[in-house]
Order: sequence, then structure tokens, then C-alpha cells
Amino acid sequence: MPLLPESEIRALMRAEHGDPFAVLGPHQDADGLWVRALLPGARSVAAVQASSGWPLAELERQGESDVFAALVPAAEARLGYRLQVDWGTHALQLDDPYRFPPVLGDTDVWLLAEGTHLRPFEQLGAHLREMEGVQGTAFAVWAPNARRVSVVGDFNNWDGRRHMMRLRRECGVWEIFAPHVAAGDAYEYEILSGSGELLRKSDPYGFAARLRPETASVVQALPRPVALPAERAQANGRDAPISIYEVHLGSWRRKNGHEWLTYRELADTLVPYVRDLGFSHIELLPISEFPFDGSWGYQPIGLYAPTSRFGTPEDFRAFVEAAHAAGLGVILDWVPAHFPTDPHGLGRFDGSALYEYADPREGFHHDWNTLIFNYARTEVRNYLVGNALYWLERYGVDGLRVDAVASMLYRDYSRPAGQWVPNVQGGRENLEAIDFVRRMNQVVGVQRPGAFTVAEESTSFPGVTRPPEHGGLGFHFKWNMGWMNDTLAYVGLDPVYRPHHHQQVTFGLMYAHSENFVLPFSHDEVVHGKGSMIGRMPGDEWQKFAGLRNLYGYLWAYPGKKLLFMGGEFAQYAEWNHERSLDWHLLDHAPHQGIQRLVRDLNNVYRHFPALHEMDCEAQGFEWIVHDDKAHSVFAFVRRSADGKFVLAVCNFTPVVRHGHRLGVPEAGAYREIINTDSAVYGGSGVGNGVLPAEAVPWQGQAQSLVMTLPPLATLLWVLV
Repeated sequence: MPLLPESEIRALMRAEHGDPFAVLGPHQDADGLWVRALLPGARSVAAVQASSGWPLAELERQGESDVFAALVPAAEARLGYRLQVDWGTHALQLDDPYRFPPVLGDTDVWLLAEGTHLRPFEQLGAHLREMEGVQGTAFAVWAPNARRVSVVGDFNNWDGRRHMMRLRRECGVWEIFAPHVAAGDAYEYEILSGSGELLRKSDPYGFAARLRPETASVVQALPRPVALPAERAQANGRDAPISIYEVHLGSWRRKNGHEWLTYRELADTLVPYVRDLGFSHIELLPISEFPFDGSWGYQPIGLYAPTSRFGTPEDFRAFVEAAHAAGLGVILDWVPAHFPTDPHGLGRFDGSALYEYADPREGFHHDWNTLIFNYARTEVRNYLVGNALYWLERYGVDGLRVDAVASMLYRDYSRPAGQWVPNVQGGRENLEAIDFVRRMNQVVGVQRPGAFTVAEESTSFPGVTRPPEHGGLGFHFKWNMGWMNDTLAYVGLDPVYRPHHHQQVTFGLMYAHSENFVLPFSHDEVVHGKGSMIGRMPGDEWQKFAGLRNLYGYLWAYPGKKLLFMGGEFAQYAEWNHERSLDWHLLDHAPHQGIQRLVRDLNNVYRHFPALHEMDCEAQGFEWIVHDDKAHSVFAFVRRSADGKFVLAVCNFTPVVRHGHRLGVPEAGAYREIINTDSAVYGGSGVGNGVLPAEAVPWQGQAQSLVMTLPPLATLLWVLV
């Protein structure tokens, strides 16, 4: 029997063969049909007919190697054969992975090479599949500069010689069908780089992963698509009452003092809690698999895998379904800006700078010690755009909040002079990242109408929420970081100094309708020494609680969608700590109960009165009544709905009761307080007005006016009776 050339056998045994399908499996030559198999550790190997188990041939060992070969009856073997392997301690029948055809079809290869495959996750990664009547898993991974790629796992004793993959040179993807590999099996890719370095990598497209410190991906069925119901699409619109409760799942609550709640336990506890508080959406800090707890999820390794900290992918899907059943939307914090340098991750994936820019002036982020995606590569853009669609389509989430957009848009972001590379036009904008963002938003808009994206973008980059076809980036909403910073700076001042900083309140209306804004009091405002929301308020304890109630009243009255990080709804004293639960015992005390009740009432009023949400993003929905009363730190404005109905808001940012305060109003009639943040039910002093008649006394540019009592550090919301 002719042996394989020694060089071929040596390459196979060293797992250095770049084209194992050229020599392993069934091959026809002049002598007949040969079957060759590489089975390290096997004592003997025979080929048997797959359906009947009848012997076809005994494979002979090739020299001293673990390569076995034999001539087999061609007709019977082509109907399907299996390998009967004696491992010394036991015998096992295996289907030969090298007898199966290519995994990827020609169209998929073309689209992957072009970078235009809308759903690359349907082909890349690990997919449970039946081929030629055999159950197994099809693996495919992009690693164009590798000399050899193998899939390794418990199913082959993590031996890179057992399942060396086929390279589809047209698109740089390595593939193999591995018979008998089933859901729940752990795996990684063993990659031999062009320089001879041996790497072990998690699957970039893995749908599940083992919990850190383990690094393996887990074979998991691709979730079936989820339709977006019409009512959910309506609830996600720019004219909808969107009020978001932002959550870090690992520290919202804990059981037994230290254990994480599971996705299903969170569905039973978090979902009804958020619903009962009147929020419309839950926003989750990143839940894509990540190795370092202290990153809060913002340094993901497995963008396609829900973190195993809280359960399985099925458990996470059950959480989303529970939220939808309760009438809540789900927003995921999504991180396409950078990724960590952990050796099992995307960094130098095939031994080259594949997912990241090669030049550290472009590809390394010094603030976070992370790598930056190379948006110039079509395959990288395709990976990220596909991931956005994956979460929206396969888990049915309503929206994506895109993290660190500013760091993507500018090449000189947080870099000193000389440490960044200008774009091809000599400018500072990252043109490739801008193209990626537009492409992502365009694909989401076309393929998933009713879903939405939100930019965490802190600069004055124009057109963030303008459609891509009109020159914008295409986000549906943008966080209003300028308003947030000015507002928190203003309310953090002792009231005696506020008249000198009046413009910190009024300036925001100069640009409030230039974008579709979300007003965020997020996790970023209660970490890194910033303290808590209640801790930012000046004065004694009464003033702190009054100031926080006033701030929340102002937030819910101001034009823009609302976002509040967990703990803020009951005035947690301590700064947020991701390693421990919120301080739920505070709700045993009346002032904290009052804050929580106010947030619930504000959400209910916001939802019930279209004037407070319908024209959040339209300039016609806002009108100043008082913006120049610096001496008293009083502001008043009108919010309108499309049918002309309105809510009047009055904010007193001093701890002084103002009796006999006259205020111009838009129309004649009786006015009723629907919110008074100083109400006794919220822990306030109980100064209020109830119902007041308007008087035909022109005031502040209005034909009518009210004479009211302004409570201290309070916001009042009024409607016509």
C-alpha cells in the first residue's frame, strides 16, 4: 500500500497541515478509493458501512504515525462510512469529519468576502446541523492569515490534530462539519499563525460561553427570529413616553447576600418592579460575555453570547419575553467601539491585527487599555452590523444604546498631539467609523423597523439623529450629555449661588431640539467618586431630599426621553458598587419611600399627558414663560402636544416659599396641580395650591395669569381643569 509522503504525515502529526481535506477522508486514485484518518491515541481503526455496520476495510497505520489508511469498496463507502476506533480502554464508532462536503454555500462565501452579508451569524460560528443524515455541528471562523485552524473541545480531547479545518480562500474562512458535536459542548479555535505562534481563541460568533475564568465557547442553537409586535414598535417611537430604568443585573439585588440573581429570577422580580414604577423600558448594562467583572460589561469578549453569569441564552430570552409581557421594552448597552486585550479574545486573532487597527495610534485606546475595531475592514464592519441585527432579531430586544460613540467618531479622541493618525483627507474624523455607524443604523432601520438605537455621544458632532440619507449618523436618539452636566452642576450648588449660574438651566434650550434627546442620569453619574444622586444635593437632609425631588420633577417636565439609573428612584445614599446589592433597606424610611412614590407618579403623569412626551423632539412642543428670573431662581415653561393641549411647569430652585407669586399662563380657566414635588405624600412640607382660577391680568407676555404659592425647592405641574 503506498504511503503518504513523509512530509504530509509529518505536517499532519504536527498539526501544521494547511489543507487536511486534501489528504484525509475519502480520495480516489488509480488504485481505487482510499480512506485516510488521523486519530492520535488510537490502537486500531476500521471502516464500516454507516447504515449496516458491515466491515469495509481495516485501516493500516502509516509508519509510526497516527495516520491510518486503507482502500475501501467505493460503492459502499460512497453511501456513507464510519470509523470503528479502538482506543485501548474502549471502542467507538465515529463519523469521519473529512468525508463531508463544504459547510458554506457559494452565495454565503461571496457575501462574506464582500462584507455585505446581513446576517453573517447564520453561517459563521458553531451551528447545529444535519449533513448527509448525520447530526453534528458546522464550525466556521474568519482567520485569513492563519496557517492552520482547528476546532478543539472535549469531543476531541482538545487535540488540534483531530479537527483541522478547510480554508475557503475566497473569503478567508476556515470551516468543518464535526459529527456528533452537540449543544452544550465546549470548544475553542486553535490557530497556528503565519509566524508559527500557537493561539487558542474563543469563537467571535459563539452564541454561548463558559463563565470566567474559563474561556471556552459553548455550542448553542441559533435562537429563532422574534417578530416585533406593532405595539412595541409604537412604544419605541420618538413621540412615545419613553422612560428608561437603567440596570446593572449583577448588583440590582443579590440573594443570600452575595449571589447573582438568574435571568429567570430577574424576570420574576426586576420586571414587575420596573413595571410598577411606571417606566416604559429597562436598559441593561452590557450583557455580552465579558471576562472582567469590574468592566461592568464594557469590555466584551463574546459579542454574540449573553453572559453566563445569570444563566443560559434561553434564560435571557425568557427575561426579554417576560419584560414584553409586562409591557416593558428592553434596551441593551452595546459596545462596538473597542474590545479587551485578553489572549482568548479578538486581539491578533489569527496572529495578525485582524479585528483591530495595526497601528497603535489608531488601534489602542489608552483610557481603557483596549483595542479599537478596524472599521476600514469590510469583514469587521459586517461582524458588528450583524451583531446589532442579531440582538434585535434573535432576542427581540427593542433597542441598542451604543456606547462611546464619540471615541469612534474622532481619531484624536483622548490622544495628545502626534499620537493619532489623520484620515485620508487630513482631518480628525474617523471616516470609516462614521460609515460603519451609518451602515449599522440603516440596516437596523430597514431590517428591523420599530427598533431603535441611542448614541452615547458627548460632542457637538452634527446630525447624530438625522437619517443617513440626509447626511446624518442615523441614530434614533442621542444622550443629552450637555444638559446632564449643566443640570447636575447647577443643582449641586448651594441655592445662594444659583442666580450666578442661571444660564446652566437656560442654555440647554438653545439646542434641545437639534437632536432627538434622551436625558440621562446614568450609572456614570454615581461612580468614580461622584457620589450618589442624593449625595450631590447641597444642604441638610431635608434640603437634600427636597432638592432631589425638585430635580426629578424638572427632569420629567423637560423636553426629552428620561433615563434613571437604579437606586436613584429611592435616593440611595451610597455610590454605586458593582460588587454589592442596592441598599433596599432604605425603603424602610419615609423620605426614601417618598422619592420612590414621586418617581412612580412622575412616570404615570408623563405617560398620561401627551403634552409631556408627544413633542419631546419638536421645538413647537416647548415655550418659555419665565427664563430670566435670576434673582429668585424660578423657571416656568409650557409643554404642548400635537393637538395644542398643554402642561405648565414651574420650578423653584431656592428653599424659600414664595407667596403671591404671579405667573403668566397661556389660557383662561381653572388650573389644577397634577404634580407638586413638595407634597407631604413625597416627604415634602405640604405647601401647595390645589386648583386656582386664571385672572385676566396680562403677565410675562401672556393674556392671563395665576397667583400661586411656590413651595420651596419644588416643581409644580399644572393642567387646565
